[in-house]
Amino acid sequence: MNGNLIYKRWLDQGYSKVFDVMAYDKYTLASIRDLEYEHKLSDLILIRAEVRLKTSEEGGRKSGFISGYRPNHVFEYNEDGDFLRTFIGDIVFDDQPTIEPGETRSVLVRFLIQQPIEKYLNIGRKWWIHEGARLIGEAEIIHIQDTEPSSKK
Repeated sequence: MNGNLIYKRWLDQGYSKVFDVMAYDKYTLASIRDLEYEHKLSDLILIRAEVRLKTSEEGGRKSGFISGYRPNHVFEYNEDGDFLRTFIGDIVFDDQPTIEPGETRSVLVRFLIQQPIEKYLNIGRKWWIHEGARLIGEAEIIHIQDTEPSSKK
């Protein structure tokens, strides 16, 4: 945290990944493929959002990221400018494989339902996208998709 290495582990895919306290949780050691099959659609909150990445000159990333990226999602800050809580959610693209700094794109954001996030989910609500403490972009809710089954069994 704050530029210090907290935890490094070699993954089965042949590369290492650095974890810090902000990003580490019970899902960090699971593969993305395992998580895709582990969660049913009803375990996710699906949000259609307009995402804008900051340019590198604005303090954002130097390169883009691929569909399935899981940054920290921040909906509110305290008086000191620190975020109160981050939420887990991945960003999925419909049309292109990446989003680059400075781009704005309509995306699907999938949040885990086991988080107290519902109070923030209103059409038009803006939130901020972080990598650790660094702000890399912002998003606005365009549509909240219904994940409930159409008929109860």
